[in-house]
Amino acid sequence: MARLMYVPRFSAVALTVFALLATSSQSAVAARKKHKAPASLVERNAMRGTPFSTSDEAMQWAAEMAQRREVDAGWVQRTLGEAQLLPTVARLMQPAPAGTPKNWRVYRSRFIDPIRINAGVKFWQENAALLERAEREYGVPADIIVGIIGVETIYGQQMGTFRVIDALATLGFNFPPSHPRAAERQAYFRSELEQFLLLQYKAGTDPFKALGSYAGAMGMPQFMPSSWAKWAVDFDGDGRIDLSRSTADVIGSVANYFRSYGWQSGMPTHFAVDFNAATLDKEALLAPDILPTFSVKSFTEKGAVLSGQALEHQGKLALVELQNGAAEPQYVAGTENFYVITRYNWSSYYAMAVIELGREVKEALPAR
Repeated sequence: MARLMYVPRFSAVALTVFALLATSSQSAVAARKKHKAPASLVERNAMRGTPFSTSDEAMQWAAEMAQRREVDAGWVQRTLGEAQLLPTVARLMQPAPAGTPKNWRVYRSRFIDPIRINAGVKFWQENAALLERAEREYGVPADIIVGIIGVETIYGQQMGTFRVIDALATLGFNFPPSHPRAAERQAYFRSELEQFLLLQYKAGTDPFKALGSYAGAMGMPQFMPSSWAKWAVDFDGDGRIDLSRSTADVIGSVANYFRSYGWQSGMPTHFAVDFNAATLDKEALLAPDILPTFSVKSFTEKGAVLSGQALEHQGKLALVELQNGAAEPQYVAGTENFYVITRYNWSSYYAMAVIELGREVKEALPAR
């Protein structure tokens, strides 16, 4: 999921958990590890990790959590006590070095490639009826759903190999103190650990079998436990929710997630934008970041140039800047639907990758 930068799924998943905004080799390696750490590495970490049964703080928290949630205290303490503190997880959570340049072209190349496009075509063809149903019931286009699942896990190929309980416990009790937002992030991961334990307890499932990213995101859509509890749906109607093996549940849950954050059916995600040098106030246009703030009128008055369908847009717009390292940045006018995609991962780069992967897959589908 997976930077780490702040992601609304975490405050609301949401930290999707991607360390992918920066373009340094260090962040690229971390991002790849988020999805797929070698099994041997995971096994070594598990063997070398320190069990949380030795942590008085963790055991006290377990007792308090059990009382707060009215679950068996013995089960919570035994379960958390067997979780492992994994130093690798803490290291992967470190932010990219300050001053690391962002590069949309490099970021894009990680997700828009033949492997993901071909896998996406296969996924779409195999699940066409489910995608059409999700679009009909939730209003979210199939290409956006396909784009999300492809960016997150290549359609289930890379769902993570860290035990979720180890990752969440490590970050909940041993979040790297050097992180600029360590206290806030640690509190967030404790809340996710609590939600994970509660889900496992109520379902009667083995909490040690769940695997995911180094940030504790799970399944094909890489939902954090709180996202699973709030937005996951039983789209195949079998009486349970399975985001690892049921493509129906995955498709329905992603669509439900977006609808819950305000997706507007029929609205484009973005428009092309140019600039009028004589009236341009780029600083003012960029000030709200990716939050749609400007009407078409106020947007153009500040020097943004729109054309065609964009001039008829009734909602708010944001100027989205995609930096390209030392080269010139690229810009688009993001709509409220563009902003909804960033609720999955707080990153304009991520949102554009989702949009463009979904579009590339759709265009690669054989003609019907």
